[in-house]
This record gives sequence, C-alpha cells and structure tokens, in this order.
Amino acid sequence: MTNKATATAIDPIPYGLVRVAAATPQLHLADPDANLGEICNLAQRAAEQSCSLVVFPELCLTGYSCGDLFFQELLQRRVVEVLFALGKWTTTTDIAIVVGLPLAVAGRLFNCAALISAGIVHGLVPKTHLPNTGEFYEQRWFSSARDANWSTVTLRGVDIPFGTDLLFAAADDPQMMIGIELCEDLWAVQPPSGSQALAGASLLLNLSASPEILGKFEYRRNLVASQSARCLAAYVYAGSGPGESSTDLVFPGHSLIAENGQIFAETERFSFESQLAVADLDVARLQSERQRNRPFAESAPEGPSRVISVPLHRHPISGLLRPLARTPFVPPDLAERRERCHEIFQIQTGGLVRRLRHTGSRAVVIGISGGLDSTLALLVTVKTFDLAGLPRTGIVAVTMPGFGTTSRTRSNAQRLAEELGVTLRVIPIDAAVEQHFRDIGHDPKVHDVTYENSQARERTQILMDIANQVSGLVIGTGDLSELALGWCTYNGDHMSMYAVNGGVPKTLVRYLVQWCADEEFSGETSTVLGDVCATPISPELLPPSADGEIEQLTEQVIGPYLVHDFFLYQVVRMHFSPQKVLMLAEQAFVEEYSRSQLIDWLKQFYRRFFSQQFKRSCLPDGPKVGTVALSPRGDWRMPSDAAAALWLAQLEQLQ
Repeated sequence: MTNKATATAIDPIPYGLVRVAAATPQLHLADPDANLGEICNLAQRAAEQSCSLVVFPELCLTGYSCGDLFFQELLQRRVVEVLFALGKWTTTTDIAIVVGLPLAVAGRLFNCAALISAGIVHGLVPKTHLPNTGEFYEQRWFSSARDANWSTVTLRGVDIPFGTDLLFAAADDPQMMIGIELCEDLWAVQPPSGSQALAGASLLLNLSASPEILGKFEYRRNLVASQSARCLAAYVYAGSGPGESSTDLVFPGHSLIAENGQIFAETERFSFESQLAVADLDVARLQSERQRNRPFAESAPEGPSRVISVPLHRHPISGLLRPLARTPFVPPDLAERRERCHEIFQIQTGGLVRRLRHTGSRAVVIGISGGLDSTLALLVTVKTFDLAGLPRTGIVAVTMPGFGTTSRTRSNAQRLAEELGVTLRVIPIDAAVEQHFRDIGHDPKVHDVTYENSQARERTQILMDIANQVSGLVIGTGDLSELALGWCTYNGDHMSMYAVNGGVPKTLVRYLVQWCADEEFSGETSTVLGDVCATPISPELLPPSADGEIEQLTEQVIGPYLVHDFFLYQVVRMHFSPQKVLMLAEQAFVEEYSRSQLIDWLKQFYRRFFSQQFKRSCLPDGPKVGTVALSPRGDWRMPSDAAAALWLAQLEQLQ
C-alpha cells in the first residue's frame, strides 16, 4: 500500500509528553572534578536525544561510599564549587539536571539532591530516611531532613530554597510538576513521594545508591513500578554504578523509568560504562488517571508545599520512546496471551454460571452463524454447562441461513454444533423475511438497511421464542467493538438475555477462539475453529458473490477492527483527544496506513461512537472483562444526544 504514514518529529507539548533520562555515570570516588566531567558528558548525550531532564544518582558528585571522607572540609568546599560549575554548564544546553551531593549546613551534613537548569540551582532537597542497619551507616555522617528548620541555604552568596517541601513546576506547563526523594525514602512505609504526588507532582525522581545483593534486583523493579502505580505518576530512579567502593559492597548501576506501574526503560547492571535509560512520559495521561481516581482526589498531602517554577525545555522528538501497542487488548507475548485468554474465559463462564443458577435455567438458546462472535459465545456456553454439571443437550444452537449465508459459514456452524454435542436446529429465514417484506411493502431487490435489519430482527425473534419454548435464556453474541461502533441491529443481534461477549473487543475474540482451538478442544472441533478464525468478518446480510463467497465484508465498510480497537482504547480508556489519538495511530501503524486513511477511520469512529450511544444505553447484562467497558450500569455513562462536533472539528484541522 502506498502513501504510508510517516513517523515525523513530534512536538511533545500539545500531547503532554516529556522525554527524561535516568543516568548512571562512570564514578570517580571522592573526585568531584572528574565526576563533573562525566556528568556533563552524559547530560550532553541526554540533551542530544531530546531529553528535557536527566537524573543522576545519590551523592554522584563525590560517590556514595566515601565514608569518613564526607567530613573532610576540603571535599565539602569543592563539592559546592563543582555544583556552581555544573550550574554554569547548564547555560550552554537546554536540559535540566538533578544531581546528588553532600552539603554542610549549620554544623550539620545533609545528603541532598539539587535541581539545576538555565544556570540556576533552583532548590536543594535533603534526604529524610537515613538507613543505619546492615551494610548502611548513613547516620554516622548525615542528618535527616527532619533536623533542618530552615527554608533556604546561602551558598556563595546565593539564597537557594531548601527542604523536603519543594516541588518544581515546568514554567510552560504547571501540571508538569517534579517531586524529589532519595534512595531509602522510597523504602519507607510512607515515602515522601506519596505526599508529593498528592500535592500535584506527576514526575517523581529518586536519586539512589542501592548496592546489589541476591534478590534485590526484582524487588527494586517491583518497588519502583508499584510506587509509580500507587502515586499515579512517573517515577525516574537513578542508581549508582560499580565505580563505588567495592570494600564490602557492589553497586549495580541499575536505573529505571516507570509510569503508572509499568517499567519503560532501564540500564544494564554492572556496566562500567556511563549509561542512560531514556523514555517519553505522558503527564497528560497521568493527570487524566488522577481525575478519575476517587481515592487520589479524597487524599491530601502531609503539609503545604513550595512550588518553584523552572525552565523545562521540550524539544521535538523522533519516534516515541514508550510502549505503544498496536493491539492494546492483545498481549504480544504468547505466554501472557494464553494466560489472558484463560482468565477471560473464566470470567465469561463464571458470569454465565451465576446467571443460570439465579434464574434456575437448565437450557439456553444461542444463534450460531459460523462467525467469530457466535462461535466464541457457543464455546463459552459449552464450558459453562460442563462447569455447572449440566448436559450439553440443554444448549439449543440455532443456525438461521438467510439471503447472505454462505455454504462455508453454514457448514462450520453445523459441524461445530454436532462436534460439541449440543442440540442443533436449522431454521431458514428466507420465507419469513420475504413475507415480512410483503407485509411492510418493501421491495426485496432494494438491499438497503431495511433489507439487512429485517433479517437480524427475524433471527432474534426466533431465538427469543425458542427460549420461551425451552424455558431458557438467549445468549448474546455481540462484542465490545461492535457496541462501540453501533455495528449491530437495534432490537436484533443487539438484544439478548445475557451477553457473554459484551466486554471482549473484536481483535481479542479471534485470539480467544484460536486459544480454544489450541488449548481447550481438539480433533475436528479444533479444525473447524481454525477455519472460523480464517473466515472474513461479515454479518452476511447481503447476497454472496456469484461464486458463493462472502460479498459483504465489514472491514471494507467501516475500516479495520485492528485500527478501531486501537481507537477504542485510546478514546475510552485513555480519554485522549483526536489529535493525540491520531498521533499515536500514526506511530503504531506507520508501515501500514496513510495519515488520510487513519483520519477517515477516526472520523467514522467518532461519528458512530456518538450517534450509536442509544444502543448502549439499553444493553443486556454481561460480564466486564477488561479496563474498557461500555455498560451504562458500569464504566461508561454518556448521554445519547451528545454531539461529536468538537471532536470532529479537531480532526478537520488535522487534514
């Protein structure tokens, strides 16, 4: 396909993005001047990669393992001189730097972090929790932040804000706020970063010197990821490397960047070379997550904060350095996908078992077409009956061939029902629909929406009436993607008595059916399921082609479900604007679709999503499966009369 989208440079500002780095420099123990050179070189590398901010390890100007050398007046004085030299260096580049240093104040020594940009030391944050057990001995040298009762310190005639109450806000975007803690602070029961997040900090920084012992690697990763999730924040962790003293300990140089529970980037451990972990962080997403999180809104920081405005230059970035799944509902890892499919199947069968027990039903009715959705619903129902100890003959599978039914789908539906041992009924609808056309005065040669929907409603009427005959429930087959787009007939396939697929998007339905073929069933059943997965998606409401093949292909009408499911996730789960959704889609599908194609499909998504809400407002019950759900009783409450004009207008500007 020609005219593909191109991954051009992205201006991060409209999208709430910021590129940051966690740095592990080569360390020269007790040599601030040599460390200054390493820090400047590594910061320059970060700036060349369009980073706005780079975070260095704890006490990186001297090294963490200096021991009693921290008391040396010569070292203390030189550290301050080097700090200001680093400040002067930042006038030559548009990057903010956070470094660690020992700082003597009022007869006490503090383990501090300094934020520097545009030639200014904007603030100094002292460490609160000083470890003093096992291999740690920090209280021998340092005082806790709790021992400081002043708000500024004067260094070389300059008053610099000092304290754990400091937050740093980007001058061009106050919501891009930075909070800083040091190493052990993260391991505390109540890390300072928790209160900083509640005060508005969305970028949490940790300057660390964590030595490596068995098992600590995974614990550290989990701790960083968990704190980013708990705070609904980004967490940038910079760890000291093996250049620290090896007298009794080895430092791995493990630096990480996480966002809302997910690790985005990390450095290789035990490398003696300077390293950077770089990632693009989405502050706008974090703000949205916080707005929808009631525990966050109802909590308060421990005390007032001082917010300092700092220059945080953001430059165009080429390609996103953050995870971006083309299939956000389908894990790319095969093992994880299998586990996900198993869990979804348990949710679906668990919900249906509960509904059968509550209603006392020992029979169900399900329309099967030989397509993906009805096949998945049938498989779920079969496993449900097995789980409930009910005979599969209580499942009445009805295939209702009509004007568009092909021999392939009809054969697959019948073979599957026979192999599974359910009760099969074949009820052609042609005559009934033709009678209906005569009743309402519709010309059957006119293949319009009336022609199509009359078939869907006839099928639903048959299913409902058979359910009355057998005292059973009608099992719905429609999926989440169809509900989002309104690609269902109102009071036709739109309606059932329990909709087992209502929480499953189309891209995941195919994998679930394939998983069933691979893991849950075998023999002829598995063969049929494989062919179902290979069948083009179609409602089969229009006559087939002259050679008997499916003529009505859904994705030729509305666009690929692969793309629509991507839109669905970004719009409903992330609440992103059309401009941001389009930018992400261009990044995700750069090799497949052009910008104009993506815009056309996104317009169609918004038009249908807004105009078809009335169908979602009266959905049958069904189990929620993932983080995206459209039940009006649960996750999604939207007026049926809302206008899409604002969203479509932004897309028009992006043509």
